[in-house]
Amino acid sequence: MRFDIITLFPDMFSAIKEEGVVARALKKLLLEIHTWQLRDFTDNKYRNVDDKPYGGGAGMVMQVKPIRNCINQIKQENPKTKVIYLSPQGQKLTHQLADEISQLESVTLLCGRYEGVDERVIERDVDMEISIGDYVISGGELAAMVLIDSVSRQVPGVLGNAQSLNDSFANGLLDYPHYTRPEIIDAQQVPEVLLSGHQANIDEWRADQAHKNTQKKRQDLIKK
Repeated sequence: MRFDIITLFPDMFSAIKEEGVVARALKKLLLEIHTWQLRDFTDNKYRNVDDKPYGGGAGMVMQVKPIRNCINQIKQENPKTKVIYLSPQGQKLTHQLADEISQLESVTLLCGRYEGVDERVIERDVDMEISIGDYVISGGELAAMVLIDSVSRQVPGVLGNAQSLNDSFANGLLDYPHYTRPEIIDAQQVPEVLLSGHQANIDEWRADQAHKNTQKKRQDLIKK
């Protein structure tokens, strides 16, 4: 799967390109990440990509032309790419949406800054707006990294063990509790069923605990 990222801060993406699950997937050639410096697509000597908003108000707005020029360049290399704008106004990123995106060959992630992008970009050039939550951050780069990580996990071969996909939200519930050695620490005991070796009982306990965990922490998921 290929990710193209339109950003003013391409160096931020070294965090996921050099460490962790995504970095290992890049080394195994299961993923590609290409960053595009938006300032390279301006036509002014100051390389400005923003201007004052029509109608007045605080902040600056990212201009249409450099963004459209960059998207057109990406589509010359990769015509099938789907353009996603990271925006607090987008549909919320969920496990199910990440799984749907992972079925695509290629996505282009547009990282906004300032007050956001000119609405005409959203109307003509963007296929989907996605939000990582009901809050505002300084730019789309961190949101893009979250999306890349969550989507990449669904790509076959990225996770060493396919069972690792059976995580929170995979079946609409939160995950069950996890334990490791030692068996007892500070008078806290690992549940006996996990030491029994009886897989059917373990599976039943885990399913029950996942439901209880969700009911305790996220009743909104139970209602769904």
